Amino acid sequence: METVYSISDFTPTQETYVTIGTFDGVHIGHQKIIKKLVDEAKNNGKKSVLLTFFPHPRMVLQKEASVKLINTIEERTELLEKIGLDYLIIHPFSKEFSRLTALDFVRDILVNQLKISKLIIGYDHHFGKNREGNIEQLTEFSHIYNFKVEEIPAQDIDSVAVSSTKIRNALKNGNLKTANNYLGYNFILAGKVVTGNNLGNKIGFPTANITIKEDYKLIPKAGVYLVKSEIKDNCFYGMMNIGNRPTIDGTHQTIEVNFFDFSENLYDKTITTELIYFIREEQKFNSIEALTKQLELDKKFCLNYIDNNL
Repeated sequence: METVYSISDFTPTQETYVTIGTFDGVHIGHQKIIKKLVDEAKNNGKKSVLLTFFPHPRMVLQKEASVKLINTIEERTELLEKIGLDYLIIHPFSKEFSRLTALDFVRDILVNQLKISKLIIGYDHHFGKNREGNIEQLTEFSHIYNFKVEEIPAQDIDSVAVSSTKIRNALKNGNLKTANNYLGYNFILAGKVVTGNNLGNKIGFPTANITIKEDYKLIPKAGVYLVKSEIKDNCFYGMMNIGNRPTIDGTHQTIEVNFFDFSENLYDKTITTELIYFIREEQKFNSIEALTKQLELDKKFCLNYIDNNL
């Protein structure tokens, strides 16, 4: 997959099959659209192109809103690469770009710049100034500019439509199982390991303290999670605590991982952690000793879950 960071830098040598969207989460509904795009383009001798935007449009158009996304742009890129696209275009979204009319977008970008042969889009897709463009207009423009349009029906899991919004809400509520089912993979947190206060070492549960630089990255509900990470080409399981450590100080949020059977120094290294299972909510204990006993129970639960489910 070749990644291009502006529509103007994309110079196709042949006609393309295109899909458009923010694709936050790259969930199972997104995956179905993209896989269809890739397969159809390949079968018809065309190149597959996914056009997405960063910053997310709501970051630009609703600056007062606190926009939290399932993926960072780097995570989204890695997920999309696995599907087999020929080209990923990450176009800078701006207020000026948002003012393009539906006609301007289709004519100037899809037809003239991307050399579109077919557009494959998700259910109820809107685009252009004030989101005025819809499937009816696209169909009308496709006849004028000689390209095909296909709309994919809403994707369902047990009759519940999958959406990025539902996944975000599930993560905020600690419903990790639903979120992971909708995503089709385990939700991930990636960040740099920084120095902590070393309390974990003192009580027998050393932790990697992770800081996430992207302030728009959604952090799931506070609590304890079973997690795994690939470190030096090996898989290590552990338990992660997200929260403000009420037993210790309760002043600010931290993300800490205690890896099982791993003792190497991870400071200043960037690690990606998959969240597998939500164990329990964060609690305030009366003493460090009570906290330590609970951590021992949490670890026992994790090891049992790994043995019986993974």
